[in-house]
Amino acid sequence: MEKPALEVQLQTLPNSPGVYQYYDKNGKILYVGKAKNLKKRVTSYFTKRHDSHRIGVMVKKIHEIKHIVVASETDALLLENNLIKKHQPRFNVMLKDDKTYPWICIKNERFPRVFPTRKLIKDGSEYYGPFTSFKTVNTLLDLIKGLYKLRTCNYDLAEDKIRQGKYKVCLEYHLGNCEGPCEAKQAEEDYNRNIEAIRQIVKGNFKDSLQQFRNQMKRHAENMEFEDAQRIKDKITVLENYQSKSTVVNPKINNVDVFSITSDEGYGYVNFLQISHGAIIRSHTIEMKKKLDETDQELLELAIPEIRQRFSSNSKEIYLPFKIEFAEDVKVTVPKLGDKKKIVELSLRNAKYYRQERFKQMKIVDPDRHVNRVMAQMKEDLRLSVEPRHIECFDNSNIQGTNPVAACVVFKNGKPSKKDYRKFNIKTVEGPNDFASMEEVVFRRYRRLLNEGEELPQLIIVDGGKGQLSSGVKALETLGLRGKIAIIGIAKRLEEIFYPGDSIPLYLDKKSESLKIIQQLRNEAHRFGITFHRNKRSKTALNTELESIAGIGEKTVVELLKHFRSVKRVKEASKESLSEVVGASKAGIIYNHYKSET
Repeated sequence: MEKPALEVQLQTLPNSPGVYQYYDKNGKILYVGKAKNLKKRVTSYFTKRHDSHRIGVMVKKIHEIKHIVVASETDALLLENNLIKKHQPRFNVMLKDDKTYPWICIKNERFPRVFPTRKLIKDGSEYYGPFTSFKTVNTLLDLIKGLYKLRTCNYDLAEDKIRQGKYKVCLEYHLGNCEGPCEAKQAEEDYNRNIEAIRQIVKGNFKDSLQQFRNQMKRHAENMEFEDAQRIKDKITVLENYQSKSTVVNPKINNVDVFSITSDEGYGYVNFLQISHGAIIRSHTIEMKKKLDETDQELLELAIPEIRQRFSSNSKEIYLPFKIEFAEDVKVTVPKLGDKKKIVELSLRNAKYYRQERFKQMKIVDPDRHVNRVMAQMKEDLRLSVEPRHIECFDNSNIQGTNPVAACVVFKNGKPSKKDYRKFNIKTVEGPNDFASMEEVVFRRYRRLLNEGEELPQLIIVDGGKGQLSSGVKALETLGLRGKIAIIGIAKRLEEIFYPGDSIPLYLDKKSESLKIIQQLRNEAHRFGITFHRNKRSKTALNTELESIAGIGEKTVVELLKHFRSVKRVKEASKESLSEVVGASKAGIIYNHYKSET
């Protein structure tokens, strides 16, 4: 597939959070931005006037749009920061400096300190975050300080130095904010227990702490201290919205390449995420045409060396969704759970979005090609001898056998052809008998097409299981069409597809386009049939009693119901009031009819 035009790209963007990147005609990055809804945000650049001259100039230069889909707005914010710092786009003003988002550090030392920082130092310390605002960091640190007494000094509290009495307690000890480990007033085991509890808090496990805050808020409210209660409420809100884990920034994952693949019958779509120092700095998806029906493993084995060479990647480890044969001296990891698994899932999500967008773009740019591909796929999936360019689907509707009707909907080239839809009143069947009704309507439909010399469908679908299918087959046999038209049944419960003479149903992939078209046909037949049935039932319920009067026709009934609103009021009306609506002659007939009943 060729690269789609900008207008087509805009139409097919996802309604998901993520980061978008604008490129000029030379492939140079112009701008990186974040969005809660990628489609709405990116489209806004092209549909409104810009007050800023800088943005107006940039929009004129945009030649291509790329995007990365992420799980949340927070991840979009962090990924935007990574990409701006990496690529330094010309039209970005903010976030180009070396200032990054804050982290909470638990220092790798005896009696560890807990403090906020913007720098990650590889000294064995633990870093939690990053956080998109210092407000969240300060709320967490306030919570920690309120629950646990920790040191704030930067002394080297080695055991021998404490024993030698090198340090004295400071003001924090006298204020009750520290237990004085510098003078051995607090045991290391006791301090480390507090640090373990703090780890749980910064990971997001602070159920007990939230409950303590709620109790404090309640006490303040009971004591009419509403300002204090509001302050506690604000802290609770921050903690409830807090996310300790980010998929796009993780200091535990260093320099790694992540690959994933999704595919269809003709193409494979391989996504590449490049991670440097724990942050995603690149996402790129390529499309690979299948030549010999290659497996996903084979396509991935071909794609990885090509992508790594294109982006000059020297990472010594790659994450994959499954094992492959890889000749280079690189560690291959297939994550099963945790942060590594999430990053592979993020890569796969982007590959799937790319595939969906390419389908949408193909529908817009080359609809015939899309139809040809879908028809070829249906032929293969349903084991047909020809492509089902003309499909007809039947559905019965009745309530306890009353007002039995049937519907036939027609799809041509995978799209509804509403002018060819047909409705049937069941004529030969008494009572609720779906099988006999199905036989009647299939017989009547194709007897008429044969008599009128109309074209026959390549595929017939009946809504129901083996019974309805057998009835349809019987009707075709009577007409001498058995074997000339393919016929299948679809059962609602498990979306089973039945074939004549085969007791074992076919199960199509729930995501396959073949099943989606069959479901669309079935649902459209049901909708069309049930609408016809309701109209017929309503008309019968309203009109039967009045129309049964000799000499009273449909138009008269409509006039009466318009005026009197119900059959009951017509019954109770005087001859004079009836005469005003339908004239003296018909009024006399109606009045005498109901008079004779009493």
